[in-house]
Amino acid sequence: MYECDTCTRCFVTEHQVDQHMDSKDHWAYDFKCDTCDDQYRTQEAVDEHMAKNGHCKNYCSDCDRHFQSESNYRAHRNSRLHLGRSIPCPFCRAAHTTASGLLHHLETASCPNARALNRDRILQIVRERDPHHVITKKQIGWHEDSTPMTYSATDAAWNGWEWECYLCHRGFGTVRALDQHLNSSVHRQKTYHCPKPACGREFTALAGLFGHWESESCGFMRFEKVQGRVGDVLSGGRLIGFG
Repeated sequence: MYECDTCTRCFVTEHQVDQHMDSKDHWAYDFKCDTCDDQYRTQEAVDEHMAKNGHCKNYCSDCDRHFQSESNYRAHRNSRLHLGRSIPCPFCRAAHTTASGLLHHLETASCPNARALNRDRILQIVRERDPHHVITKKQIGWHEDSTPMTYSATDAAWNGWEWECYLCHRGFGTVRALDQHLNSSVHRQKTYHCPKPACGREFTALAGLFGHWESESCGFMRFEKVQGRVGDVLSGGRLIGFG
């Protein structure tokens, strides 16, 4: 018995099954659509089908670009190229593409109208609104310092050919570059965590946590929803929760 490639009908001879598949277009072709079950005789035919119906996997029709992975495609669609700058800083009104970009702006004390805001101050604000440690890690206590601590390298950091970080031994061409490294989040304690139990990744900055959510790598929250939560975390009287 000869069975059709795509349906359950069977035939006595190969000629009969060929006739059936010709008449019903039931041949199983090698070229398949990325997103539906349609099959085609040639790559050109399947490309035409996917372009017409928007069935291209990881393909941006606006830019006529294909991407190797879904995460790369998402990052492209969520970039400034497609989203523009729609999230303003509440203090200086500088526009940012993503919530993580706004948080980085504030945590690095880059806002000219809110110099008192930095990574430590934002952590304090978030801790006050997160008593159940939904996104912050438990600590024995919190010490507030009105003057944020900064680090400056001394001549002892020069090892003869570069400025060396004594913590990670990474080398830098200038003492200013080393100072920037020392005052970055690289060697800071990880104080935030993803609330998804199956994930639990930890971060040194709130911008890192929001960037993790924006990537949708753990599936905790959709990118669009993340953009609306930045205001809930930084302001308002409600406690932090993601129920």
